[in-house]
Amino acid sequence: MSNVTVTTWSLEQTAPADLLPAIAPGGDVRIVRSEVPSPEFSRFLYASVGGDIRWTDRLGWTYAQWQEALDRPGVETWVAYDRGTPAGYVELDPQDDGVVEIVHFGLIPAFRGRRIGGHLLTYGAARAWDLAERWPGRAETKRVWLHTCSKDGEHAMDNYQRRGFKLFDTKVEEEPDAATPGPWPGARAV
Repeated sequence: MSNVTVTTWSLEQTAPADLLPAIAPGGDVRIVRSEVPSPEFSRFLYASVGGDIRWTDRLGWTYAQWQEALDRPGVETWVAYDRGTPAGYVELDPQDDGVVEIVHFGLIPAFRGRRIGGHLLTYGAARAWDLAERWPGRAETKRVWLHTCSKDGEHAMDNYQRRGFKLFDTKVEEEPDAATPGPWPGARAV
């Protein structure tokens, strides 16, 4: 098996004023919090968004592992819908001392290039900043961070920077070159 060089960039916002909103797309695009933890739905989103860009870390998870990750206090999944169809999502994971990580963010391929991504990232980052308002006892958010890598979509880094995220770390590592899994076992990514 061959290796591939992967660059991972970590970006952050350190104040709510860092967020630079995108213009909302036209049409009927809505963003709704998935309030009932659902391993089936979360796995669908993960595989559908990441299938063509080699998101594989969670594909082997059991139902119990998905449930455990989703049941942690403060974890939130916000889903963008275009005319009632899931278009993408953002998953927030609160950490210690007022830090919130945007663990996953992205769009299903058919919805990319339609200005939904900037809007969804704006909304997700804003929800990271006000997460403590929905979770009593949680510390006020002081920092929102995420990481992206050279395997992600070609516009990912630009979108993060346009929303006001600043680079704070870069790592370059060799990883085994894995086939693009597609949205479900045996599917070919387009």
